[in-house]
Amino acid sequence: MPSKLIKHALVALLLVATLPARAEVCATDDIGEQVCLPSPAQRIAGLSPGASELLWSAGAGDQVVAVVAWSDYPPEAKTVPSVGSHTRLDLEKLVSLRPDLVIAWVTGNPQEQISTIRALGIPVFSIEPRDFDAVSSVIERLATLAGTEEQGWAEAERFRRGMAELSARYSQRAPVPVFYQVWDEPLMTVNDQHLIGKVITLCGGRNVFGELPRLVPRIGDEAVLEANPEAILAGGMGEENRDWLTRWEQYSSLSATRAGNLFFVPPSLIQRPTPRMLQGSELFCEKLEIARGRR
Repeated sequence: MPSKLIKHALVALLLVATLPARAEVCATDDIGEQVCLPSPAQRIAGLSPGASELLWSAGAGDQVVAVVAWSDYPPEAKTVPSVGSHTRLDLEKLVSLRPDLVIAWVTGNPQEQISTIRALGIPVFSIEPRDFDAVSSVIERLATLAGTEEQGWAEAERFRRGMAELSARYSQRAPVPVFYQVWDEPLMTVNDQHLIGKVITLCGGRNVFGELPRLVPRIGDEAVLEANPEAILAGGMGEENRDWLTRWEQYSSLSATRAGNLFFVPPSLIQRPTPRMLQGSELFCEKLEIARGRR
């Protein structure tokens, strides 16, 4: 292990040891590990754009000292030092920032690098919310670890209540067969176990690829043509880029194309497990309601 990395880690641990004593705080992460800190974290690193956004949602934005590429919300996140991308972390830079807590993405961060962080004695809290209540739960647990319970728990409840209201309004509407495109090359979608798959169900949609075994399956154009969805929704490379939908305009036999039900949803509103998913879900439900009205 590089000597610089060890030196930085020792400095981080000494810093934690010299902080004023407060009551120990503990929370269990999404892989079942209990993470305990001697006092609320003051220097937190978020290793995915979603993790950083969740930290701000939990009221801990002022305590974030490191983010990764594409951490662009809230705008303050763009002013925090970046330690690489979620798939390739700059560990030396991360350790030099002396985090006393690291928020990892279970299936997004390289596990060997996360293991190295743990080996250096830096607490790691792993997250991967798979349903709406889990998003609220993560916010509450992050707020506990950061000592920002009042703001974090209020935001968690706002999200929980908002999603329940959407479900009550839309989940029993006439089903709309839906294809959600999560990526372009290779063409990828989600199954019913994915958080976006749960948005489809909440809005009264029927995910035409919902029963596939993989969480994020790779498919081909032929599979979409065979499934013949009534509506196609997609994000894209950017918050206003509709290019992914032009792919389907060439297929006049598709029900979605014939009806004009090719809908764009800004990806950060639907593809990050954060409170902004409430806004994305509202938009998603509105698009399916448009499709119903065109029958």
